[in-house]
This record gives sequence, structure tokens and C-alpha cells, in this order.
Amino acid sequence: MKKGKQKNNATTRAGRKEELTAYLCLIPAFLGVTLISYLPTLAVFVLSLFDWNGITKPEFIGLANFQRIFTKDIYFWDSIKATVWYAFLAVIGAVVYSLIIAILLNMNIKGRTLFRSLFFIPYLLPAIGVFKGWEWLYEGNFGLFNFVLRMMGLPKQRFLDDPNQVIPCLVLIAIWTSGNLIVIFLAGLQNVPGVYIEAAKIDGANAWQRFWNITIPSITPIIFYNVLTALITHLQVINPALALTNGGPGKRSMFMSYVIYMYGFQKNKMGYAAAYAVIFFILVGIFTVILFNTQKEQLFGEEE
Repeated sequence: MKKGKQKNNATTRAGRKEELTAYLCLIPAFLGVTLISYLPTLAVFVLSLFDWNGITKPEFIGLANFQRIFTKDIYFWDSIKATVWYAFLAVIGAVVYSLIIAILLNMNIKGRTLFRSLFFIPYLLPAIGVFKGWEWLYEGNFGLFNFVLRMMGLPKQRFLDDPNQVIPCLVLIAIWTSGNLIVIFLAGLQNVPGVYIEAAKIDGANAWQRFWNITIPSITPIIFYNVLTALITHLQVINPALALTNGGPGKRSMFMSYVIYMYGFQKNKMGYAAAYAVIFFILVGIFTVILFNTQKEQLFGEEE
């Protein structure tokens, strides 16, 4: 009995020592996340209650910033429409495009490694270089796309200057730079059990039946992850407005992130920009919660 107790005590002491070591190793990461993420986020919530230009002393005004945003701001509703519409098209387009490319790259074809690199490179390129390159493609007079249209006898288009075309044109850039989603889909496809595929072939299932009944269910968590990351990324879109459109034409690309940047760093209304950021934070949270709730059963097998 004494030996058993001594052994249990030694095991307990070893477990406590291991637990203490784990906590000590987690402290730097916890401090980093707190200082970089949690405290700045809390500061934004607090700052949204003040009128502050970044220089003078902040003045507490309560919910006045939020009241003005919902009742008097000329950009608010247009920015929500532009952001949601862009994110909706970009998420669907990027996920579908990435899945198709990943399926093709997962096939046993020559030069597969080269093609994988080519499709991933756009994601690695500097954003300003990407947008300046696409700006030349979309240019209204001498751009490549209009050159091709003229060669085909079609009228030229004002891609980025047309209110009806600007969002689809920016979405196309987002789809082209979705190489990270391709890599994640490719990893998921390579983990689909080959036994199920072979069994389906023996049972006479065609390619579409194998894809829909075996591949898709096997990579459902991967699809959810890519949809979630793409949704959060594209809701926070700002680079296209900064590099190409400046929110135009007609406020059609006046994204919420761009409005926050404009009020905070161009008009020096830090408190007002913080209130915008709080609303934006809540909007992103709502979409994330909706996505989790709609996919809960498929991901975790949970039922009501």
C-alpha cells in the first residue's frame, strides 16, 4: 500500500510539474495576444465613447458617435451594402474557384508541382503590385482587356469607373489571389480515404457521384474553414479601395474598412472611426455566428 501511495504521489508531483511548465511556456504567447489583440480591441471600444482628434484631450460624449453614424452619416449604409456585396461574391467565387483548381491539381498530371506553384504565387505577391498590375488590365483606353474587346469588335468598357462593374472587377482580383485556399483544399483532398473511392468505383459510381457522396462529405470541415477565413478576410477589404478606386465610383466601393481609415487617418476623427470599428466588429461577429450555427450539424454531427 505504501509503495502504491508513493507511486501515486510521484505521479501527481510529476503531473503538477508538467502542468506548471506548460503554464510558464504559455505566458509569452498569452502576453503577446493580450498586448497585440485584446487590449487594442478594448481600447477601440472605450475610444468609441469619446470625441478625439488624436492630438487634443479626449472628450467623453457617450453614444453620440453611434447616434450620428446611424442617423446622419452619409457613408454608413452604402459602406455596409458595398462590404456585404463584395464579401458575398468574393467568398463564393474564391471557394468555388479554389476547390476546382485543387481538384485539378490533385490529379496525376505532368508538371503538377509547377502548376501548384503558379497558382499559389498570386497570393504571395505584394498587394500594391497586384493592384497596379490589374489597374493596367482594367485601364479604360489602353488596358489589355479593352484591347482584346476592340480586337473582337466590341465596345470598350470603363471597368473601374462603372458603378455596376466595379465590385465584380474587384472580386475577380480577390479570386485570382486565393492561392492559400487552393493549398488548404489540396491538403484536404489528399486526405480523402482512397478505400472509399475504390469501393465506389467497384460499385459503379461515376466521377460526379464519387465527388458528391465521398469527396465533399470528407472535406466538409476544410470547406467550412475556407469559407470562414475567406468571409472574415473579405469583410475586412480595404486594399482595392486604397489602391484603385478611393471608394468610388458613386460610393460603390466605399467599404467599411476604408471609411474607418478615412475618418481615422484622413479626417483625424479617431473617436468616430473607433465607433465605426465597433459596429464593424459586431457585423463580422454576426456573420461568423450565423455561419457556425448553419454548419454545426454538418461539422460536428449535432442535432437539435
